Amino acid sequence: MPQPQNPVFAGRRAIKYHFCRVRKRILILLSRVPYPLEKGDKLRAFYQIRELARYHDLYLCALSDQPVHPEAREMLQPFVREFRVFPFGKTQIALRLIRNFFSRKPFQVAYFFSPKAQKKVNEYINEVKPDHLYCQLIRTAEYVKDLEIDKTIDYQDVFSKGLQRRLKIAPWYMKPIFATEYRRVCRYEREVFDAFNKKTIISLPDRDLIPHPEKVSIHVIPNGVDTGFFHPMKMEKDYEMIFSGNMGYPPNINGAEYLVKEIMPLVWQQQPRARVVIAGANPAPAVRALASDKVTITGWVDDIRPWYARAKVFIAPMQIGTGLQNKVLEAMAMQLPVITSPLANQALQAKPGTELLIGNNPSDYAQHILSLLSNRAYSNELSINGFNFVMEHFQWSSICQRLEKIITA
Repeated sequence: MPQPQNPVFAGRRAIKYHFCRVRKRILILLSRVPYPLEKGDKLRAFYQIRELARYHDLYLCALSDQPVHPEAREMLQPFVREFRVFPFGKTQIALRLIRNFFSRKPFQVAYFFSPKAQKKVNEYINEVKPDHLYCQLIRTAEYVKDLEIDKTIDYQDVFSKGLQRRLKIAPWYMKPIFATEYRRVCRYEREVFDAFNKKTIISLPDRDLIPHPEKVSIHVIPNGVDTGFFHPMKMEKDYEMIFSGNMGYPPNINGAEYLVKEIMPLVWQQQPRARVVIAGANPAPAVRALASDKVTITGWVDDIRPWYARAKVFIAPMQIGTGLQNKVLEAMAMQLPVITSPLANQALQAKPGTELLIGNNPSDYAQHILSLLSNRAYSNELSINGFNFVMEHFQWSSICQRLEKIITA
């Protein structure tokens, strides 16, 4: 999956803007180390850190349930004054989840919260004395929600809605767990709203689903795409379609199965040689089982760009999940024609039929695929429109200037 190359402090490009800002000390609290960028929350955090570092002194505090990637510090060091990681062991996590069974807190909050880490976070805050706390996801809110300090919570996605959608398709034996977690997350999303004086989220549809009467005060800060990294590349097109993402993530697992089992049989009736690539880290057993002579499962790739460049069509048939799909932005930036679902386009707000195509059922998707494969002029027009759309609306630099103004207001 894509990783930024040769990170260099980019403050020089913003000197004129920086002179009218008071440089502040911002402590950023994350539930994961934001590298490598195989998950959406990591990607969002990394680029926000890179852009905010132009104007302010950043202190990064990351919780971690995984060993830190050997290149993580090297990639983050140019942007932060200090970087501390508070690791969790699997045994600790298991005990917390068991104890949390009779609690009111969501399991995903309990997963990331420990009294030992709380003590370390408090000590770090007292040491740094930040002007502002920036917390990503409700998973980190428990650590700082009671502190009397200027602070922002980035909801990013509406976890409760994602759980509700997964509840509908979960096997019967998992439904009670999803139902309990859904109720807990709804309550917690509402409670932490009042604990933070500034709130951000990834899209308007997500904002409108937050269970709080004052949700309209939440600032919408979408994700962007690194157009210096993702750009059109000329390569031989040796397969027809690509779907990318973290393939251990339930909405992507569901999308991959929907693509191969529901959509592609209709395409193969007319294009029996059409090939599909499913590219992304951590493919679940259900995704690996889709592999065949017509379906390639790549697993982790160091650079996703050649895989995009070798495809004729990008498809993201998302049926569940929330938020803005980074994969769609990347494909558009590489000038690939995109087919996706109404659900995925809710956050993107691209024009169907002009900047991308929308599938409402397997037949729709199959017809769109066949149209793009058979009509090169149509495919080129759609890809150019999608590329222009991303360049106009989803540049990280302009998006993060809006975030910086919110944080320092």
